[in-house]
Amino acid sequence: MLRDFSLASVSAGLIAVLVGFSSSAVIIFQAASAAGTDAAQAGSWLWALGLGMGITSIGLSLQHRLPLVTAWSTPGAAVLAVSLGDFSLHQAIGAFVATGVLIFLAGLSGQAERLTRRLSPAIAGAMLAGVLLPFGLKAFAALNDAPLLSGVMVVSYFLARLWAPRFAVLIVAAIGLALALWLGQVATDQWQWAFGQPVWQAPVFSWQALLSLTLPLFLVTMASQNLPGIATLTAAGYPSPTSSMLKWTGATTTVLAPFGAFALNLAAITAALCMTEDAHPDKSKRYTAAVSAGVFYVLLGVMAATVVAFFESVPAAYLATLAGLALLPTLGSALLMALQDENDREAALVTLLVTTANVTLFGIGGAFWGLVFGYLVRSRQPVLAWLKGLR
Repeated sequence: MLRDFSLASVSAGLIAVLVGFSSSAVIIFQAASAAGTDAAQAGSWLWALGLGMGITSIGLSLQHRLPLVTAWSTPGAAVLAVSLGDFSLHQAIGAFVATGVLIFLAGLSGQAERLTRRLSPAIAGAMLAGVLLPFGLKAFAALNDAPLLSGVMVVSYFLARLWAPRFAVLIVAAIGLALALWLGQVATDQWQWAFGQPVWQAPVFSWQALLSLTLPLFLVTMASQNLPGIATLTAAGYPSPTSSMLKWTGATTTVLAPFGAFALNLAAITAALCMTEDAHPDKSKRYTAAVSAGVFYVLLGVMAATVVAFFESVPAAYLATLAGLALLPTLGSALLMALQDENDREAALVTLLVTTANVTLFGIGGAFWGLVFGYLVRSRQPVLAWLKGLR
């Protein structure tokens, strides 16, 4: 196995971690903030997620000798950032545990593919778009509060998308940080080198949290994260050990949930970086790039306290702009998925509006009700067709 490693595979693993982290870590911190965590608890979330991604990436890749990179659920984090404000931290942790159990059972039953195929792509895309839309709006609303910083980041993003689209978010993060430092808007005195520490956060289970958090988190993770990850793996010419992957990520999520791991899944974009010839000329040895990524994720988790201190030191406009720009491609794909099928367009539009408005009934948040209203509108179509047939 050691002979299979190369400088290129290790480099590919490092780039995959940097791209994945820089493009979505800010959303994790927004979700943690919405849950009411303190600095130690937020650091524990990152510690648990880094450790979980590292364990599952290394374990799956070594078991199957495939480039299987896992990730935290970025759309799931966006769902949490919108919905967690209505629940206590301990109720959120209970929802995370339940999510891990559902993912594990989906893998254990072997029926995951059937479950995800039954989801309407249009309604699933609309719910995801409704969750992500506020992030996109906040990115451009930041132009009102910090026109120079936010404006330079926005322009840099679209220029980087022309020349280096894979690293656009990483470039924007670096340029925005450099400008914020130059403007004196970064509290560098808060920077510190410190190791992350796990903080136990006892789970509390409630049916409102299970419906408002667990169900949307599970559906988004399965439909918007695992399915693209499986498609990426298949497109690269590798078999997909779907059941094994779900059992690994589900079990690891369940164990680490009390420390803040909300959902782990198969990666798509970062995994693709480990599946090309740049990672290794020999296709059968590219799993070493995924193993390398796993090692770097563990290191990221170990240094979680340092990362938390950094995010607390930068201006809010920097984080809002970076998060919104990082989610633009995902938002665009979700909107396309939601509205391209004319038959499901009306149902998807209802789902989008209800979710974006964050309609809350009986203590249950907008992501759930978006699905409910969307499927109610969708189910009306066969009824209307039957009534027309009677005439």
